[in-house]
Amino acid sequence: MTRGAAGQPLGRMQAPLVAPSWPLLRESLVGLDLVRLAVEAPGLAREPRGTREPVLVLPGFGASDASTAMLRGFLGWLGYSVRGWGLGTNRGDVRTLVPRVLDLVRAFSDQTGQRVRLIGWSLGGTLVREAAREAPERVERVVTLGTPAVGGPKYTLMARFYRGLGEDLDAIEAAIAARERVPIRVPLTVIYSRGDGVVAWQACIDHTNPDVEHVEVASTHLGLGFHAEVWRVIARRLARRRNREGCARPVG
Repeated sequence: MTRGAAGQPLGRMQAPLVAPSWPLLRESLVGLDLVRLAVEAPGLAREPRGTREPVLVLPGFGASDASTAMLRGFLGWLGYSVRGWGLGTNRGDVRTLVPRVLDLVRAFSDQTGQRVRLIGWSLGGTLVREAAREAPERVERVVTLGTPAVGGPKYTLMARFYRGLGEDLDAIEAAIAARERVPIRVPLTVIYSRGDGVVAWQACIDHTNPDVEHVEVASTHLGLGFHAEVWRVIARRLARRRNREGCARPVG
């Protein structure tokens, strides 16, 4: 069952599934996310620590590893072996990028002898979801930040961009729905915000995969990578271990 931030079951979407309205107004509040991070930094220092477990972090559309540097620095400080994807700017070509991300995951897993923890911001989340779907034996868990689970770009501010490239967004949505018939067999943590000015929050809700947890935060889309509550959730989920049956085992 999918659950919200307070552990309550998520019902059907309560609003029409459309791209966010007033995006510039919403995203203009991104500075507040940085302020909250500074204020809550002392508490974050007490989060569970890792023991060199491999973590791969992917950026969103139009962004590079520079956008995830703060998050990766925090996770590295906690004791994880953290990498960015090293592929430059995310240009949004999912068909080309999924095989490359799979290669990264397999190489990192081979090098460390462990399953990799995957974190993806926005479109980066789409890529890590697909990597986990294709190679669950190499992935420990997945955390996505403001990533659409349905529709691809259709319910995001990037819809117009993709239409300009001649993409059929209805066809993309149908293709994604077909992909979801093959479940993701690793634990998923879906972090989303109703204040997201880039991706419709309803599109982030995953109603299909068997082991998914939804966590709502009060953040902008651009602030998800350096939001204190997001960091706290990530630290605690990465510290969870799975038992032999593959189910999540909470820590603490």
